[in-house]
Amino acid sequence: MSSRKKSRNQWYRMDLHLHTPASADYQEPNTTYLDILRKAEFRGLDIVAFTDHNSLAGYGRMMRDIEQLTYLEGLGRAQPDELKRLAEYRRLLDKILVLPGFEFTATFGFHILGIFAPTTPIRLTEHLLLSLNVPAHVLDEGNSEVGASADVLTAYETITEAGGICIAAHVNSSHGVAMRGFDFGGQTRIAYTQDRYLHALEVTDLGRQDRNSTERFFNGTKAGYDRRMRCIQGSDAHRLNASPNADKNAKNANLGVGDRVTEVLLPERTFEALLEMFQGTDFSRTRPYNPSRQPLDYIQAAREEGASLVQSFHESMTKMGGRMYGIIADVCAFANTNGGTVYIGLNSDPKKPPLGIEQPQEGVDSLHQEISRLISPRLDVEIDAPETLGKTIIRIQVPSGSDRPYAIEDNKIYVRDEADTSLAVRDEIVNLVRQGQSLKPAVETAAPEPATIIPVDPPRPKAKRFAPIVAETPAPVPPPTSSTPPPTGGVEIIGAEQRGDEHYYTMRDLRNGNIVQNVTRSSARRLWHYAIKQHEGNKPRPDKVTWHSDNGMWQRYVKSGETRYDLVQRIDGELRVYYGVTDSGMQGAWQAFLAPEEET
Repeated sequence: MSSRKKSRNQWYRMDLHLHTPASADYQEPNTTYLDILRKAEFRGLDIVAFTDHNSLAGYGRMMRDIEQLTYLEGLGRAQPDELKRLAEYRRLLDKILVLPGFEFTATFGFHILGIFAPTTPIRLTEHLLLSLNVPAHVLDEGNSEVGASADVLTAYETITEAGGICIAAHVNSSHGVAMRGFDFGGQTRIAYTQDRYLHALEVTDLGRQDRNSTERFFNGTKAGYDRRMRCIQGSDAHRLNASPNADKNAKNANLGVGDRVTEVLLPERTFEALLEMFQGTDFSRTRPYNPSRQPLDYIQAAREEGASLVQSFHESMTKMGGRMYGIIADVCAFANTNGGTVYIGLNSDPKKPPLGIEQPQEGVDSLHQEISRLISPRLDVEIDAPETLGKTIIRIQVPSGSDRPYAIEDNKIYVRDEADTSLAVRDEIVNLVRQGQSLKPAVETAAPEPATIIPVDPPRPKAKRFAPIVAETPAPVPPPTSSTPPPTGGVEIIGAEQRGDEHYYTMRDLRNGNIVQNVTRSSARRLWHYAIKQHEGNKPRPDKVTWHSDNGMWQRYVKSGETRYDLVQRIDGELRVYYGVTDSGMQGAWQAFLAPEEET
């Protein structure tokens, strides 16, 4: 376990998506590299990357200019204007970390940023582009059109294996891997945005908190998109200054240097520190920068999102009253699910002032001890004591465990179900065991029985850091013939039988596809209980359903401040009912039934 000392770090402003005149579509070809650096200084940038289209030419030309001026200086033959230019380069490069990179055009035109250490030889990075099937002449032209290049997943792996930072460019825009406007998606989009070699997503709507924001979609709560992705923003500048009609919130904004900036918390301004941050899972170390407003308080932003699949809140951690045990149960549940963050010392209601923790270091030490003592197998978490609204709280960052199932006192196995932590039932424990087996390195053993677990991203030949979350394939259920897949949230009752006086139900969790059998009304969790109650006493009436083609909404209700939907679908003359679907589960055609944002 570790507890990072936040006092060593400081915030730096970065723009990792800058084009130069070496890009064929640069709008101000007479701009010099000193002009770009001066503009970066004026905008207060600490770290920038030159990312021309399929080319290192811009960064290379700047470095050759500096080398030539330095050579002339050494010979004593530099003219006064050359010495002045060299001095200006040195001054600016002492203030700004400039990183070499490129914006690679993959198959189907998707754009991917590869960013490297300043010590990386340019020829080595150009060889990497050639290995991705970029034609040799494009290395000098900076053209975004490259023909039949390498696919997206190959590009991710190649960039990361070469020691670079791999970022999917403007994912929610044209040429973005979130595939807005494409007729296909599904497993392809999941693979392109969840791959273990991908460090971050660049988005154009960072800081927005409405239900349609890109960052909220990739926060680890959506079915299939179980790996929470770090989202950053960059200007994608093709000019020094934004065009007069530029909109910073637009996807294709025609911005200038530093018009969309990300702040990053680092111990030092180096590529190595930046790479370490991108490899980590502390999402509070990046935030959108906007000079016109206060910096984002990520803890308050988390409270505004509320308790969810990936975060929980506790006002205190006393052992009396079971509060400490509740925290440990959440840690166990997050490790068995998608990972998550536990905040201690505050309520989830953002309108209530945080209580804080009076002796945070003692609290951190106590939590380390309790987690180590109670949870097995060993689970490495990060615990620190950040501040919010003038109060010190405690934060536990829990990874998605790779040695599932995790248990408290060896026999209490917890899972996370939306905003609730519950003891796992038999079928969930079986799934956790299978997940743990699939996440471990392969060994030579007798062939096991076929498992019903399929990774979102098929295993690579070698184990790497960024392992994807494993998705469950449900037990065989007759596949729907509707062109609209079920929503990605809520629960469906797929079977029932009566034994004596008791009804036993088979439930399907629509978020992850888990099948749980032998659920009774008395043993059911909150959402399962609601579904059974509705199934037994309030079945949908087709004439009362609001229909859009064969998809319908039976009823909409509010539970704990969150809007939920009971949905129906006509398939082969029968009705399938999906209970308690949240906003996040209303994907595709189901979005037609979403309540207006102000009603939620």
